[in-house]
Amino acid sequence: MGNGTSIGRVRGLGAAHEGTHHWVEQRLTAGANLFLMLWLVVSLVRLPDMGYETVQLWLASPWAAVPMILLVISVFFHLKLGLQVVIEDYQHDETRVVLLTLLNFFAISGAVFAIFSILKIAFTVTTGAPA
Repeated sequence: MGNGTSIGRVRGLGAAHEGTHHWVEQRLTAGANLFLMLWLVVSLVRLPDMGYETVQLWLASPWAAVPMILLVISVFFHLKLGLQVVIEDYQHDETRVVLLTLLNFFAISGAVFAIFSILKIAFTVTTGAPA
């Protein structure tokens, strides 16, 4: 290319064409979050009471556990996408890689912990009298 200035080396190369995919993912997860949060609020309002046993029995149903897992995945993925944009836009030194790694670790570990908790409730709750 030559030994010109920084702007001279990149002039005419155009956009990187990488932002659209990220933008679309953010909008899709935002829509999924809206839909699934609406489902959660309506489902909880329809319960007879908000007692521990009632909510636990409700979450033991596959009709509640599966959408809850989808909600957790969508929320944590949306969180990761949003904070990734903030880190990439405002952090320009070598700590950027460390922050992105910590963000990925937090998002994955938080989602795994929440999904594990939902599955534990879904697979261990009994609906009958104690034996």
